[in-house]
Parts: sequence; structure tokens; C-alpha cells
Amino acid sequence: MAAYRTTPADTEHLPPGIPYIIGNEAAERFSYYGMRTILTVFMFRYLHLMSNPAAVAMSRAEAQEHYHTFSSWVYFFPILGAIVADAFTGKYRIIIWVSVLYCLGHLALALMGGSGLSAEHWMWLGLFLIALGSGGIKPCVSAHVGDQFGRRNEHLMEKVYQWFYFSINFGSTFSTLLTPWLLEWYGPHVAFGVPGVLMAIATLMFWLGRNRYIHVPPGGTAFLREVFSRDGALTILRLSLVYLCIAVFWALFDQTSSAWVLQAEDMHLRWLGIDWLPAQIQVLNPILVMAMIPLFQFLAYPAIGRVFRLTPLRKIGLGLFVMAAGFGLSAVVQGWIDGGGRPSVAWQFLAYVIITAAEIMVSITGLEFSYAQAPKTMKSVIMAVWLLSVSLGNYVTALVNHWIQVPGINAVVARAADLTPTAAGGEATVAGWKLRVSDTVRRDAWSSRQDTDPVREIRLAGHDGAFDTPDDVLLSFNRFATLLDVQTREDAALDSAKEKIDAFFFASSADDTAKELPGDEAGATLVADLRDSAGRPLRYHRITRDRFRLAADGPDGTAWVFTEKPREAIHRAPERFELGRGTSLEWQGDELVITIDEATKPFFQRMPPRVRGTVRIRPHAAGPGRWPWLATP
Repeated sequence: MAAYRTTPADTEHLPPGIPYIIGNEAAERFSYYGMRTILTVFMFRYLHLMSNPAAVAMSRAEAQEHYHTFSSWVYFFPILGAIVADAFTGKYRIIIWVSVLYCLGHLALALMGGSGLSAEHWMWLGLFLIALGSGGIKPCVSAHVGDQFGRRNEHLMEKVYQWFYFSINFGSTFSTLLTPWLLEWYGPHVAFGVPGVLMAIATLMFWLGRNRYIHVPPGGTAFLREVFSRDGALTILRLSLVYLCIAVFWALFDQTSSAWVLQAEDMHLRWLGIDWLPAQIQVLNPILVMAMIPLFQFLAYPAIGRVFRLTPLRKIGLGLFVMAAGFGLSAVVQGWIDGGGRPSVAWQFLAYVIITAAEIMVSITGLEFSYAQAPKTMKSVIMAVWLLSVSLGNYVTALVNHWIQVPGINAVVARAADLTPTAAGGEATVAGWKLRVSDTVRRDAWSSRQDTDPVREIRLAGHDGAFDTPDDVLLSFNRFATLLDVQTREDAALDSAKEKIDAFFFASSADDTAKELPGDEAGATLVADLRDSAGRPLRYHRITRDRFRLAADGPDGTAWVFTEKPREAIHRAPERFELGRGTSLEWQGDELVITIDEATKPFFQRMPPRVRGTVRIRPHAAGPGRWPWLATP
């Protein structure tokens, strides 16, 4: 450290280390946002396919919970990185060290589905390392920017922070467009591997600028004394009161990468002549940030300043009100979707314009305000406390998504392959379910059975807690522990109701694109004569134009639910459909045949080796509309 400069040069020019920091930030943000952009979609649509055998798909709420839990980690760990940097190592060293962990995290994500660990364990290992690495970088790199300025050139700091934020959005723009496409066409290994390469480049770029930076020495015990002194504690407390309000902003804003992505799946995605992928809509935010920063700097702020003095806290407060308006629009759009509509994704563009304006007023101002309020030896810690507001907001959102999940049989299905048959009269407990496991075929003979042959049954005790009673639930599995059938006492009523809803849908219009499910009231009338096993009416809800939900509460008040599209919509697919690259779908009677060429392995690399070649998928024989193989895209 002795060879490094510790005080800024007495100059009015731009510090020489700034280009390296901004270049590093652009590449690091490419890696982070590229990974984050596809994370929700990956967990919801791909993760379960990377297990062998395939596991149960996550629900939307569970995927959102895990996404926001990870985001909460990302913004919690900065407090640890800041303390280590300011007290012991200095900012440069901690950034380099945790950047290596960051790269290893990306490597773990790219290796998902490989040997040694389950796909989900690889994912959580990678996310933890990325959260740890990103957490060490976040408070230090922004404070490192401020360290480069002296008294004579500090007037350039505001402009450099704006370019610093611009670099964040510059890197994230390209990754947000690219990684969803990579996931769609080349699979998770490539989609998560490319951001890892960019993180390695970011680490190299930061290292190359080491002799051009100002290296502020760590404060050591003096730093700790200041943090825990009366003035230091009051500074943190004073700022924390502001940050608690800002946490609400982040609880809403970061849902653009979770709830808004899933909302886009139910919207019309052709816009501006382009067929967008749901995750790509997030690119609007960084593009709008880059376009709107100059507008705010040269037009909006001066105009507002002529009406009243625009202090940093007033900018932040105004931004919170603007954010409320943006999410109000999103709620209106969701109401249209819930009513069966399919609005254009252009409505999300308008919502992005509003919340991006809020982001500029809250986030950029918050960064500058935090640095200005921090004592010199507490810069990183104050930046970390600022980031804790992001962590708190995401934690609240994760809790909400956890609370709204309804317990089901997924935990039992996920462990079907690991359970051992119970002894006669015995029982086991999984996720609160009392169950009995029995193999209809000896385990050593499973390999000789067809994929559609049930070889294992799991019987769940129902509401009465006893076995071999009418409210038992019977699960059947094939040799790969894939769920074949779920039998409940509500099946007959639900199947009859579904047939009525399907008939209404296909009779609603001669034009396939204009077919529409009944509204909630009309659907309830259609199934009004049907009752569940407790004599209660079935519940119907139209989710979108062609997706609906049926529920039977039964005697315990716990719903068994269909959530799907009318069955014939699948049968009315073309007799043969060429996907290109040697892959085709073909109906042979009532059987869907997927032919996969060797050259298409990268596209289907999430499928276990046993299904590369020809895959046959049959409609379920136990009841209309039961398609367990097609339950997840």
C-alpha cells in the first residue's frame, strides 16, 4: 500500500482512476443484471427441469419469494464489506477479493445441473457467492469514486456520479436484452456463463487501474471508535430514519424484475414491431434512465427550482409520490388481466417511464446525499446503511410472497424419489402431510417399465387424519418419480365443471383468436349445479382470456384447484409443427411426439439424456384436462 497515493492531487481535472472505475462498473453491472434479469423466469420455468428426474415446478409466488430473498442478501452484505474496508483492508483490497468470489458465484450458476450437487443447491451456492461478492463491492466502489476527488476538483463529483450511474444502466441495458435471448435459445449454462465472463473482465479492469487510484487508508480502531461514538451513532440514526421511508420505494421498484416480468407473460408482447420476451421488457428501465438523466439535470430540476428550493430530501420525497403513481398504473393493468383481458405491453412502458422518473429522484439523489452526509472515515459504512434500505424493501416483498403461498403437495412430490416404502400400518410425515408410501413394482424392476406406468403410490391422509377413508389423496409416480396422477374425492365434480367451461370456450367464437372464457359470474352459473364432497358449490375464476381456475374446498376448507387452459386448445395444434434445428412436434392420434435431433442438444440441454431422441407425451387417462407432463412450459 505504501506505493499507492493516499491523497488526491491538487488539480481541477478529472481524477485519472475514474475511467477504470466506470469501466469496471459497466462490466460488473452487465454481469449482475444479466443474471438477475432471467432469475425469476429461470426459477419458474427451467430449474425443475435441470433435476434428474425432473422436479416439481415452482409457483410464481415461490419464485418471487426466492428472487427477493436473494436481492435482500445482495443489499444486506454491503454493511459487512463496508466495515471490513473502512476498518481493516481499505476499499481497493476488499473490492478485488470479493470480485473473485463474485466470479465463482457466476461459475456455480453456469454449472447448474452438473454432477456433485443438485441443480437447486448449485443455484443457491452461486446466488450466495454473488450476494457476498456484490455486497462487498457495492458500498466500496461508490465511495471509492468520491475518494478520488480533492478540494479543487470536487465540483466535478456530481457530474461523475451521474456518469457512474449512467455506466450502471449502460451495462445493464445490453445484458437485459441479451441474456433472456440466450436463455431461450441456448439454455441456462450459456445464459448464466456469459455474465460470468463479463464479471471476470470487470475484475481485470479494476486491477489495471490500481496505480491510478487514490487509496484512502483504513481507519482501524479509530474508525470503529467513530462509528460507535455519539456523533457516529447519531449520523447513522439520522440517516436511517430517511432510509426507512426509502425502503418502501425499493419494495415496489425491485418487483419490476419479478412480478412485472410475470405480468408481462399475460400481456400482448408484440410492440414496436418486435416480439418481446417477458424478461426483456426490463430493458426499458436502463434505457429510460440514460435518456432521462440529462432531462432532469438540465430541464426538470431547474424548472422545479424556480418554483421552490429543491433540496435532496425534497427530491426524494417527490420521487416517492411519483413511484406510487407508477405502481397505481401497474395495478390497473393487472386488474384488466384478472378480468380476462390481454392488454398491450405498451402499458408497462408507460409505467416504466413513471417509475424511472421516481428512481432518478430517489436513487441518484440518495447516493449523493449519503456520501455528502458521511464523515470521511465512514463513507463506506454510510453507503452500506443506504443499501440496507434496499435489503429491507426486498425482505418485506419476499415475506409477502411467502405469506400468500397456499400449502400444497409439492413438497411431497419433490421428495417422491427419496422416500422409502413404509411398513404395513406405518406412516411418515412430510411437510405436514401424514403419508404412506408403497411400490406397485419392485424397485429393481422399475427400469423395465414404460414412462406412463405407475410404479409408486403415495397415499396422503386427508382432513380426518386417518388412512383408507374417502378424503385420502392418492399420488401415482412413474419410474423417474414423475407425478402421473392425483386422485381426490373432488375429481368428479372438478372434471365435470371443466368440461362445461371448455365447451363454453370453444363455442364462444368461430375464430380461434377470438375465443373467450366466461366471466366470473357466467362461469359460476355454468357450474352452479355441481357440488364438492361437502355439498359446497365449486368456485370459478377467469384469470385471462384463455386461462381459468376451478376450486373445490371440500370438508376441510382446503381447495383442490385446476389452473389451466381449455384442453382442446392443445389438441388443435397443427398436426406437425417444425421448430427448426432438427426439432419437430407431431400429433399421432392422441399422442404428442417430440423429435429431437442430436444437433439440438444445446436447446434441450435441460432434458435428461434419456429423453434426447424421441419423446412421447400422452394425455392423462384419469380425467379430462389432466396434463402433468405439460403442466410447466
